[in-house]
Amino acid sequence: MVRKLVVANQKGGVGKTAVAINLGAALVEQGRRVLLLDLDPQAGLTASLGIDPYTERRGMYALLTRQDVTPAQVTLHASDGLAVIPASLELAALESRLGTGQSAVFRLREALGRAALPFDYLIIDTPPSLGILTANALIAADEVLIAVQAQYLAMRGVRALLDTLGHVRRRLNPALALAGVLVTMYCPDSLHAREALEEIRTVFPGETFQTVIPDSEAVMESPVAGQSVLTYAPDDPAAQAYRALAREIMAHE
Repeated sequence: MVRKLVVANQKGGVGKTAVAINLGAALVEQGRRVLLLDLDPQAGLTASLGIDPYTERRGMYALLTRQDVTPAQVTLHASDGLAVIPASLELAALESRLGTGQSAVFRLREALGRAALPFDYLIIDTPPSLGILTANALIAADEVLIAVQAQYLAMRGVRALLDTLGHVRRRLNPALALAGVLVTMYCPDSLHAREALEEIRTVFPGETFQTVIPDSEAVMESPVAGQSVLTYAPDDPAAQAYRALAREIMAHE
């Protein structure tokens, strides 16, 4: 059975794309087959894997707008053994193309159901908003991983996202579960970061991953090489943290 995991937070700059790529790479290291889905019009995940979103025409936009397209037809193989359905800049026009009716938010679930998916995990990267693309991801997914930076103000966005999850569960996807809250960009030398981590664990007891992703230059540099941090700097503390996160997630298989 394919496990569908969406990485979400309507606040930008919290490391969602890095989480999607590096968690995916860590799961591949553990022998899992992983498909990444780039649902962000900024196409950061796509570009980070060495795929040019300006020239790539096969991808998420075609999958969501054409009923004759299957996931296999728009899946590319990237570095680190990862497969990806890339984004293109056309995704920015998706809402005007599909409208805002209820059927528009079921496009991804319907598209993923067109054929069997030969993967163990689907990891969906989402834009920093709670619009139609994020709604599609939440309705298609089984679980949500909320990425939150180790800052006090970053926690405010988590509340809004949890309210949205409640709405989606009640009306659109009752099976949607919270995989957990993941603290990213953590600086252990910062008193503010340490206090924020403690506050997050207090506010979300039992829902915060034990793994914390440290702030790392290697995580920022690895997209330039078109690689995950696990390949680019395998001994970096962030690479080790993503391996620990993968083990936490796999423990619930």
